[in-house]
Amino acid sequence: MAATAYAAVLTPRVPSTTTVKVKSSHCFALPCLPPRSSTPPFSSSIKQVSESRRFPLLQVRASSSEETSTVDADELFSDLKEKWDAVENKSTVLLYGGGAIVAVWLSSTIVGAINSVPLLPKLLELIGLGYTGWFVYRYLLFKSSRKELATDIEALKKKIAGTE
Repeated sequence: MAATAYAAVLTPRVPSTTTVKVKSSHCFALPCLPPRSSTPPFSSSIKQVSESRRFPLLQVRASSSEETSTVDADELFSDLKEKWDAVENKSTVLLYGGGAIVAVWLSSTIVGAINSVPLLPKLLELIGLGYTGWFVYRYLLFKSSRKELATDIEALKKKIAGTE
């Protein structure tokens, strides 16, 4: 009984009405593709019309002027050069920039290590979701609490800017 079930699994399914030829190039398990039509492919103008009908709001036209992109790049580089020349203590800026790069690398390493602990990422997602719900309820749900949040943000801005 097991041998017949094994043989039934391994035999290919061939329709009984089809005769099997040994040297046929047709595939029996998959349906055959229809023959190619002899009509010429669509011209580009017909293709553009059909595309414009399909997406009427996404029509974009290219311009031949390259002046705007080079002017913006030159302006950007000249502005950066002026700002770099105006910096008095260049070593401090380089030190802060290097420190920022090291901080980003270190934080990426720490997040990757935390992410590899099995249940910790899901727990942190739940904590973040709970805090978000509390923040919405506390500061964003009612008009008076939104005003309180706006005054707190303005006070923080003044404290950071040193105008308070």
